[in-house]
Amino acid sequence: MLLKLLHAVNACWTDFVLLFLTVGVGVWYSVKTDFVQVRCFREAVRRAYRGLSGHGARHSHGMSSVQALSTALAGQIGAGNLVGAGGAILFGGPGAVFWLWVLAFFGMATAYAETVLALRTRPKARERHYQGGPVYYIAAAFPEEWGERLSGVFAMAAVLALGFFGPMTQSNAIGAAFRYSFGVPAWLTGLLLTGLCGAVFLGGYRRIAAFVERLMPPATALFLFAGAVVLLARIAYLPSALWIIFKYAFTPHAIIGGGYGAALKAAVSQGAKRGLFSNEAGMGSAVHAHVQANVERPHEQGLAAMAGVFIDTFVVLTLNALVIVSTLYTKGGPLEYGYTGPALETLRQANLTQAAFGTVFGGGFGGVFVSLCLFVFALSTILNWNLFGRMNMIYLFGRDSNTAYTLAALVFIFLGTLASTDFVWELADFFNQWMVVPNVAALFVLTGSVVSVRHRKR
Repeated sequence: MLLKLLHAVNACWTDFVLLFLTVGVGVWYSVKTDFVQVRCFREAVRRAYRGLSGHGARHSHGMSSVQALSTALAGQIGAGNLVGAGGAILFGGPGAVFWLWVLAFFGMATAYAETVLALRTRPKARERHYQGGPVYYIAAAFPEEWGERLSGVFAMAAVLALGFFGPMTQSNAIGAAFRYSFGVPAWLTGLLLTGLCGAVFLGGYRRIAAFVERLMPPATALFLFAGAVVLLARIAYLPSALWIIFKYAFTPHAIIGGGYGAALKAAVSQGAKRGLFSNEAGMGSAVHAHVQANVERPHEQGLAAMAGVFIDTFVVLTLNALVIVSTLYTKGGPLEYGYTGPALETLRQANLTQAAFGTVFGGGFGGVFVSLCLFVFALSTILNWNLFGRMNMIYLFGRDSNTAYTLAALVFIFLGTLASTDFVWELADFFNQWMVVPNVAALFVLTGSVVSVRHRKR
C-alpha cells in the first residue's frame, strides 16, 4: 500500500514538477552562460583529468580541487550508474538513456551554476573546512523569513535523502548484488557494511575524502576497462544498440508495451529520475563536496563540477547502458522482443548489469566483478552522502547532533539491505525531489550572481 502511494506521488512529482524544473533551469543557465558546457568543455576536461590522475596541492583549509572533485564523483558514481541505469532501461525502455543524455547536457550548466553560487556564499573556513552548501545561497536568494524557511526545507530534505534514505538504495544494491553473486544473506552483508561505514564515519570528513580519493579512480578505471572489453566483444551489435536507444526514445511503446503517450512519459520520467539520482545536477548534493575546494575563483570549481556531470553520465553511465542494451536488447538477447516471456522473472533492476556483463565474462565472473565494483561505488557514495547530510544536520541542529545523526544513519544503512529494492528507490526519489524545489528556485533568483562571474578578469 505504502509503495503504491509513494509511486503515485513520485510519478506526479516527476511528470509535473521535477522534469519542468530540472530541464528548465538547465536550459536557462545554458542560455545565460552562452552554453558554458560547450565553451569551456576543454578546460573542464583538463581539470577532471588532473583530478582523476591524482595531481593537486594540499591546503590548510578545506580540500584541494582534486579532492573536492574526487569526493563529488564518489557521491555521483554509485548505484545510480549501475542499478539506477538498469532500472531506467527496464521500466522506461532503452530510450530512457537518450533522455538521460538530454538532462545531463543541460545539467552540466546547472552544476556549474550551483557550484559558483555555493563558493560565493560560503562562510569562512572553520576547523580546517568550509561549512557551505545550497542552504546558504537559498537563504541569500530570498527575504529573511522566506530564505530561512526554504533553506530549512532543503536542509531537512538533504538530511533525510542523503543521510538516511539515499544510502538505503546503495546498501540495498550491495546486498542484492552479493546475494546474487555469492549467496550471502542480506542481514550479514548489512552488518559488515554498517561496521565498515561506522569506522570511517568516526574519522571525520578528512578520512572520508582520503578514502574515496584513493579508492574511486582505480575502481572507475577498472569498470570502464571491463565495459570497453564487453563492447569490443559486442562491437557488431554496437550500432544496433545506439539505434535502439534513439528509436525507443520516441517510440518506447513498441518495447515496453502500453499506449504511446504512457510509454513515452515513462521513458522521459525514468530518464529524468535516474538522471537526477545519478549526476545530481539540480539537486544540490554534489555542491557539498565542491564547496570544500580551496580555489581562487568560483569559476574554476564550477568547471570541475561540470566535468563531474559529464564523467558520471556521458562516460560511466553511458558505458554501462551500452553494455546492457548491446547484450540484452539486440539480436539474440533475452529482451530483443520486449518485455514478454520468462525474462522478467529473473531480470530485475538489481541484477540487469550483472546479467549484461555475464554474457561476455560468464555468469559467475561477470556477476562477481559487477558486485565488487558496485560495492566500491556504493560504499563511496554512502560515505560522501553521509558527510553531505551531516553538513545540513549541523546547519539545522548544531554540532551536538553529530552522534545521534551517525547512529541513525548506520541503522538506515543496515535496513537498506533488508528492504525491497522498489521501496527504497521510491523513498529516495521522494526526498530527492524535495531538495530540488528550493534549490532550483534559488538558482533562478540568483542568475545575476552566476552570470557576472564569467565577465570578471581571470
